[in-house]
Amino acid sequence: MAPLDNPPNPAGLATAELAIADSPSPSRTSLSHTSHIVGTVKGPGEDGNQYVFITADKRQVKFGEYVYYSLTQSFSPGRPIEKRNILGKISGLTLIEHLPDRLFADTETSPELIAALVGFTHANPEIYEVTVDVVGYFDPNLGFLNLRKAPDPGAKVYIAEDAMLQRILNKKQWGEIGSAQIGSLLLREQDAVQVTLDVKELVSTHMAILAGTGSGKSYTAGVLIEELLAPYNRAAVLIFDPHGEYKTLEDLRGHPAFQGDDGYAPKVQILTPDDIRIRISSLDYYDILTLLPMTSDRQQAILSKAFAILKKHKRGGGDYRWDVQDLIAAVYQADTSVDEEGNEKKGSSAEALEWKLGQMERSPYFHAMEHLTPPGLLQPGQVTVLQMSEISQEEQQVICAAILRQTYHARLNTQKENIGPEDENYLPYPVFVLLEEAHRFAPAHEPARCKQVLRTILGEGRKFGMGMGLITQRPGKIDSDVLSQCMSQFLMRIVNPVDQESLKHGVEAAGRDLLQELPSLTKGQVIVSGACINTPVLCQVRQRLTTHGGTTLNAPELWMSHFSAHRQAARAVKAAPLAGRKQARTHRGVSIE
Repeated sequence: MAPLDNPPNPAGLATAELAIADSPSPSRTSLSHTSHIVGTVKGPGEDGNQYVFITADKRQVKFGEYVYYSLTQSFSPGRPIEKRNILGKISGLTLIEHLPDRLFADTETSPELIAALVGFTHANPEIYEVTVDVVGYFDPNLGFLNLRKAPDPGAKVYIAEDAMLQRILNKKQWGEIGSAQIGSLLLREQDAVQVTLDVKELVSTHMAILAGTGSGKSYTAGVLIEELLAPYNRAAVLIFDPHGEYKTLEDLRGHPAFQGDDGYAPKVQILTPDDIRIRISSLDYYDILTLLPMTSDRQQAILSKAFAILKKHKRGGGDYRWDVQDLIAAVYQADTSVDEEGNEKKGSSAEALEWKLGQMERSPYFHAMEHLTPPGLLQPGQVTVLQMSEISQEEQQVICAAILRQTYHARLNTQKENIGPEDENYLPYPVFVLLEEAHRFAPAHEPARCKQVLRTILGEGRKFGMGMGLITQRPGKIDSDVLSQCMSQFLMRIVNPVDQESLKHGVEAAGRDLLQELPSLTKGQVIVSGACINTPVLCQVRQRLTTHGGTTLNAPELWMSHFSAHRQAARAVKAAPLAGRKQARTHRGVSIE
């Protein structure tokens, strides 16, 4: 894991990184893969994007390992002839020649010993046919370009060295402004090839962390938040936290790894349910409908008319702020009709709606005046955690929808200069919002208040500087339109066949070969793909610098602690009867003691 020290000058850093790529530092010499021949090309593979090579070096040949061959030609019209390294990834391995099977039948004698006795003395008797999927050659401006042309038979195949991979897999190098180092390449020694993401692409084109329970998705999200709050990013981040897992981000306060040379230190704001306030007048018709229990079609029609009445006041000028009592008055007005003789006739729906709106008014989260404004939640260099573990699902939906909608409009109106610094919604900087348990807020086949808001933000937010991050353990249950808008993906261990199948259609950037790895991934291993990196990679997530808050309770340990000596003694004392006062002996009503 790379320490999060203060970033150097970006230009100087880029020069240093290129120097490292060309000549690895002495401290990493033992870890670095040097370039050496691993095999010889046999011919093309089953499709135009594959080739096959022959090797006897089984130590270096691993599924997913990066190899390359060199090609000398003109790579575009008018360009001079030049030499390029064509990167590929091993996707298949077949043993085509080995010692006779009879030698393996005798469990008491080494097959190598028998082979030596008959004069077969090759150090590596096995011969393998290795299939390689071509990634392409790397162009600094265009990324990886695939020639769709197999190498010539006899061409030499090399193991890609660490420095080469470090340079071409990542869009950014660690410590540059806009970089996020989340771990290292899984198939190499730890930290030999760092995986560093492009934060600009990550937050502007949206991201998704998709993983099964216990795979480390919240841990990975914590690493990303650490990188976003590092001195070389200083992001404005809001987290919707339904389970209270992100409170430990308080460790960012005063942590030396996140201090900047200019005095920068990240701010952390933890808002409990007691701190959450949403102004009633910021809710729309569908928000209110979500909060009301079981409304009939007529009640819904009356409520819709009531909102139309309130909107007339808003058109009268300014930001009209109404409360529940104003809405109830509008409901009675909407439920009143006039007969042919001019007499007013009150309907029966208004009273039922008044009772239901009265229940909503008693909620501690919706208030006539108090409100969480976008600038209060989002500031550069600050992470705000909105804890919602004690809030009902319906109220969570409305709170999330209201905050997301107002934040989106704040960015849109600020960007278009419709509002100025005097407005409470003025938000003159890009923001990033992380949504845990996203399948609950945008379910695939169920209505949900947040779903349409999320679709709008994911479709249009990039233009106005509002990025979204979705985290879910059930990708098969999340709305496909929502998931398809996340251009960077973090895929961790998933064993559910329905969820695996949904990823094949919703996450195309990862590639089928890597998606096959999902069931076999262990905790902390992640496939990173999409806009934030040059090509999909298999990564080991680095260690967090802050405490992880999503740990699972150790049930056996807690059961055993119930029988510890001090707890048993405490229960015995609590269960013991109170000592009664001894009754005094008397004679003819007079105590004789």
